[in-house]
Amino acid sequence: MKSFKMMLLLGLVMVTFLCVAGVASAQTYPTKPIHVIVGFGPGGVADLTCRVVAQKLSGLLGQQVLIENRPSAGGIVAADAVAKAAPDGYTLLLMSNGNAVSASLFKSLPYDTVADFAPVSTLGFFDIAMLTKGDSKWNSVKDVLTYAKGNPGKLNIGTINIGSTQNLSAELFVSMTGINATIVPYKGSPDVLVALRGNDVQVAFDMLAPIISQTKSGVVRVVAITSERRFPGLPDIPTIAESGVPGYQASSWNAIAAPAKTPRAIIDRLNKEINAALAAPEVKSKLLELGVTARGGTPDALKTLLTSDTTKWRGVIERAKIEKQ
Repeated sequence: MKSFKMMLLLGLVMVTFLCVAGVASAQTYPTKPIHVIVGFGPGGVADLTCRVVAQKLSGLLGQQVLIENRPSAGGIVAADAVAKAAPDGYTLLLMSNGNAVSASLFKSLPYDTVADFAPVSTLGFFDIAMLTKGDSKWNSVKDVLTYAKGNPGKLNIGTINIGSTQNLSAELFVSMTGINATIVPYKGSPDVLVALRGNDVQVAFDMLAPIISQTKSGVVRVVAITSERRFPGLPDIPTIAESGVPGYQASSWNAIAAPAKTPRAIIDRLNKEINAALAAPEVKSKLLELGVTARGGTPDALKTLLTSDTTKWRGVIERAKIEKQ
């Protein structure tokens, strides 16, 4: 009995020691540069978004926030590196809705998308646009649906590669409206726009960022936005949900996550400073130019977003019978 009590006492002492050590570590954090692992190549919207925030965050934290690009399909390489990193707040992941998609798109992953990460905060939401040609007679979602329902199988919708958020957004639209349409995947946004201008596809789903200049010049027309809110840079353009497809919502987002078991005090410090960075007018302005709406939040809100998107995209992938990789 005495031996058991002694073991229990030692256990409590160890727990107390670890808690005190964790608090002390969090109080001095950070004492060296922080690395954010990005699963995309340099120069893309996700990468640029992270760099804009990182620059502001460096000043708020008093330490450099450095970007490391480790591109791979589904961001698996970057996520795996962070999942296996020390939970000390010095190795972070630029998480995205792509991580939610990968959980269902791949047969297996070397990590658990939810359990192996500690959510910190969202950074921004990337609006996806539903597009028609600039001289098209279709000016609204209603026009598109009227044609599709009156001409089953004749509507072609262009997106980038299968399994991308753009592609799944189109699949979700077809599923929720019940139309008979063909979704045509292309290698990249330039190919989608060429197909749209050449009438190989009559509608396209693509990120706003790479096509904003062409919308302003009238080459393509934005008829609706896929997210739940209107894009501040195009306030007159309605959402698809507003346009007759209630409940429709699809968006691409970026966020920061840490390895699981990172001390809560460190998570809270990062969350506080990230939200402060996103509230800065110059950061909001720079992100808006990229087609990104700056929007932070709580760790719990990010976890809810990740789990709900994982469930939603799993359903879309299964209904579309997209083969797992």
